[in-house]
Amino acid sequence: MPLLTLGFFCLQLDRGNIANALTDNFMEDVGVTQNQFNVGQQMLSLGIVLFEIPSNMILYRVGPGKWLTLQLFLFGTVSTFQAFQNNYGSFVATRFLLGITESGFIPGGLWTLSTWYTRKETAKRVMFFYFGNQFGQASSKLLAYGILHMRGVGDKAGWFWLFVLMGAFTVLSGVVLGCCLPDSFKNPRSTFLPNVKIFNERELHILQTRVLLDDPMKGKKKKKIGLGAFKKAFSNWRLWVHVIITLSNNGPQRAFDTYSPSIVKSFGFEGLTSNALASVGLFLQIPVSWSFSYVSDRFNKRPETVIAGLSMHLLGYVFNRIFTELGRRGVSYFGVVWTQTFGTFSHPLNIAWMSLACDDSEERALAMAMVIMGANIAGIYGAQIFRSDDKPKYRRGFTINIVVLAIGLALAVLRFFDDKIWRRSKVAEIQQQLARENGDVSDDKSDGQGDNHTPTLGLEKTSPAELNPIAKPTQ
Repeated sequence: MPLLTLGFFCLQLDRGNIANALTDNFMEDVGVTQNQFNVGQQMLSLGIVLFEIPSNMILYRVGPGKWLTLQLFLFGTVSTFQAFQNNYGSFVATRFLLGITESGFIPGGLWTLSTWYTRKETAKRVMFFYFGNQFGQASSKLLAYGILHMRGVGDKAGWFWLFVLMGAFTVLSGVVLGCCLPDSFKNPRSTFLPNVKIFNERELHILQTRVLLDDPMKGKKKKKIGLGAFKKAFSNWRLWVHVIITLSNNGPQRAFDTYSPSIVKSFGFEGLTSNALASVGLFLQIPVSWSFSYVSDRFNKRPETVIAGLSMHLLGYVFNRIFTELGRRGVSYFGVVWTQTFGTFSHPLNIAWMSLACDDSEERALAMAMVIMGANIAGIYGAQIFRSDDKPKYRRGFTINIVVLAIGLALAVLRFFDDKIWRRSKVAEIQQQLARENGDVSDDKSDGQGDNHTPTLGLEKTSPAELNPIAKPTQ
């Protein structure tokens, strides 16, 4: 769990440091306009989208230990070489390459988590995984505040050192994953230390038993995903609803995250100070995210927490649209902090909710790829929401965000009611099945066979804990 979170932290550092570079005259130094910069951000998302599912298929075949480690080395290297871009062509090329090398890491990490933990534990672990993203977003802005002051060291710009240092950290983190990240509980060895078992036999038995008792389908993993799994996943309309919710949430959020330091700077704050101020809401979102994750897991409120998160995210853009017209720096800054605090956590909660609509590990792997593809398609259109002819107040941009999020919120509410209906139908099916079984037992007893035939084995009232061979014994 901590290893995957570290990987996500590095990914966010490398993906998001471009937003911090904007306050250090990055566009002027490289020679790109704001609209050209937006195209580069679109190319990043396009690279991720094009290679998302192929990357996940490779991971499914070779294992997460090998593939996720390689990815960290690749996108860490590309991120480092971003420091040498000097024109529009090199800017677009490096953003596209960064997208290709990052593609599949997030859905791969999510799928890996789903194989190690039970369904009840999913939301909390997904949120912990996204903690790497959240902490990366927040800390990158504070780190940038310090690193960007290196402008002039070696006759280089501050943003040059930002890319070099953060890229080098990612490559070093790849070494850590290569030494410590196992492929699965069936192959508990890391890539760089294949002769060292990370878990002993007893620990492996406990890990495997608890997961398979929760979902026996997790023990039926194949070496590759077949065509039937694609048909099953792509024809599941509930998965597509979750993908559209992701599209609605992440487009506005990605756009706002890119320009939040610049928006804060437009309020009258000094350039590099704006990076530090833009981290406040991102740090606040961490305890808020954990609180919502706890409610989602503890009280099984998956849809309710997603709806609440989308509602507060939407309210943030309403605040920004209104407050930027008032001309009061403190009030405008409050709108930024609110939006950052409530702008991201509904996405991982939506993923946890979506995973409950999957029947097996193949469908779950494809669903993870689909929803992360949706998140990055959102980045393609989101990159053009804030344009140069709309700054500094971005009236049109904030209005677009309000409309798009309202669509996602409406779909989440519809899916909430569908979930209730679907659960009731499942309960009715189970009750009918039990009624038929009870009828069969009565027939058997009337035929004089009741003493020798026990079709239900008396397990229909047994709790999962009582069936668990590693459960704590009764005192």
